[in-house]
Amino acid sequence: MNAHVNTEKTTVAVISIFASAGMAAAKFTVGIIIGSLALISEALHSSVDVVATIITWLVVRVSDRPADDEHHYGHGKLESLSALGVIALLYVLAGGILVESWSRLTEGAPPPVITAIPFIVLLIDIAVNFWRARALHRAARDTRSQALAADALHFASDVLGSVAVIIGLALTALGYRWGDAAAAIAVAVMISVLGLRLARSTVETLLDRAPEGVSETAAAAIRAVPGVVDVERLRARMVGPTHFIEAIAKVPRTYPIDRVEEIKRKAQQAVTMALGDADLTFTAVPVARDNESVRERIMVIARNSGLAVHHVTVHDLGGKLTVSIDLEVDGEMDLTAAHDIAHGLERSIREDFGEDVEVDTHIEPLEPELPVGTDAAPDRVETIRAALSRFAADGAIHDIHNVRVRDTDAGEIVNFHCRAAPSMSVIKVHENVDEIERALRRAFPTIKRVISHAEPPRA
Repeated sequence: MNAHVNTEKTTVAVISIFASAGMAAAKFTVGIIIGSLALISEALHSSVDVVATIITWLVVRVSDRPADDEHHYGHGKLESLSALGVIALLYVLAGGILVESWSRLTEGAPPPVITAIPFIVLLIDIAVNFWRARALHRAARDTRSQALAADALHFASDVLGSVAVIIGLALTALGYRWGDAAAAIAVAVMISVLGLRLARSTVETLLDRAPEGVSETAAAAIRAVPGVVDVERLRARMVGPTHFIEAIAKVPRTYPIDRVEEIKRKAQQAVTMALGDADLTFTAVPVARDNESVRERIMVIARNSGLAVHHVTVHDLGGKLTVSIDLEVDGEMDLTAAHDIAHGLERSIREDFGEDVEVDTHIEPLEPELPVGTDAAPDRVETIRAALSRFAADGAIHDIHNVRVRDTDAGEIVNFHCRAAPSMSVIKVHENVDEIERALRRAFPTIKRVISHAEPPRA
């Protein structure tokens, strides 16, 4: 949570401390002077609010601390614990008020002395508490703080309690001796009802009940991320203002690791945008898609075996599948070991596609890491360029350019660009370029490798 939110929560809590203390002292003093149980009860209620607000001020300074080695989900549940403590104080107070009210009703205690002073104090108290309740409710909603929500609820009950006390004093002034005690009972009942509402949400948080609608919102946000096939399982809970989401999502098994990591990053962004403060634990489960091609399935089998393959060709011969693969192994490996590797790959393919599949594996040495090369002399580059242009003359390939020649211990490496008709198929382009490359290697036996890049004519 950012510093601005922390400052907002702390500032609102500190202001509430001074407001609660001032109004509680005023109501208690006037209540003692006139002998009003209802006013004294409301003053005690406000005193509990002072204690609650001090606890809130202390708790919010701790609950916003980030997660550490001992508290992996942060310290947000301290707010829930403090809210439970305040609720317990309120119920103790409500019980005491009910006992004293019943005693006054049954014993016939003298009514309070009615003057204008308690009404003035109560009207001021209503105005102050109404302002504080709105401010705290707004801050609790913006920061998702249960501690501030508890404080807002207390001040809202203070407003209703003050109204009840005014009604009780007015009834007493009209000659109804039981008016003051009845108002005190009303205050106790309101404290109990409002406390029950807060207790329910606080206990649900402590029991890790999934917040209403959060699971559906998070799952929809994750499913909308490109690359996510489906959400297999999702769990959600609240710790303070933070949504902790644990999701197991299906992703295509053909995706490389870096693509899966990108999906995880986008899923976190999507959940944060949907829920606000969110911490996502994303587990990717690779699955086969319905539209996965045979070639893709074979590449997955080879990759899972840690093997380098290329030039995978697949043919369907009237219901019989034939597969040809180029398998790269260490060039210094003996044939027996290399054959065992190829046989293992073929067996894995048959296990996936069926025993009747025909698999042929061409074993070739793994291309070694070439040593650092140096640019060839300009005259050598020009000789190679002229030869390439000569071999391409009268053919589909033309405009040989950007020719580069490098000398390495393994031999010469030649790179060049060329152009072909834009309507020519990739197969035809590849066949024509291959013919030029073979001719170049025949003419210059020192050339180890030729890399070409074909492109359409300039616009």
